[in-house]
Amino acid sequence: MSAVDESIVREYFEQNGFFVRQVRKYQVQARKKTSDEEVDLLVYNPTWRKGTRKPDFFLFPSELKFMQRAMVAVKPWHTDVFSPAMLRNSPEKIFSFLEDNVLKEVNRLFAADSSEIGMGALTKVLVLPALPTSEPFRSQSVELLKAKGIDCIISFRSMLLDLIDKVETNRSYGKSDALQMIRILKNYDLFQDTQLTLPHADTHSSNRNR
Repeated sequence: MSAVDESIVREYFEQNGFFVRQVRKYQVQARKKTSDEEVDLLVYNPTWRKGTRKPDFFLFPSELKFMQRAMVAVKPWHTDVFSPAMLRNSPEKIFSFLEDNVLKEVNRLFAADSSEIGMGALTKVLVLPALPTSEPFRSQSVELLKAKGIDCIISFRSMLLDLIDKVETNRSYGKSDALQMIRILKNYDLFQDTQLTLPHADTHSSNRNR
């Protein structure tokens, strides 16, 4: 995974008020990942209120307020669609961050157990490129993800649309390469109106949440 991919996810959560911790600064390629290396980001929402409902499976910005803390795995396979066949044929590459030893390590990194008073449940979030657009494949993918233990998913498209809306062209984002690049492209009118691009492969629920 490139630094750009992770930066997009980090900026998305930070722009929506979350504290973000990057678990590691290096890539693992020649060996099996250890427990703490399976998770890309840990995020925490300081404005979360106890007693609120759980966020929806499709984690649009309007749902973020219902999530207190989460472990985030980023799968930036931008040319792929997470079809039922892919989910069945690549379980280790996609779902290894859900193993018990990983969850224990995440709770240790949060320095609190999920049963602690005032601490909300740990949410398992998967960031992916896209789901199938046609049925029944779309629904099958959703059911497979849920069955494996995924609580919420976010697409790169959804995150980018949110960042494009939030970035202001009259501000310099010198501390963020990702936001600065979005600002430059937006300044030169290289983005279409994001409201016109919403009905896409992302999810049929997008219009409801924007």
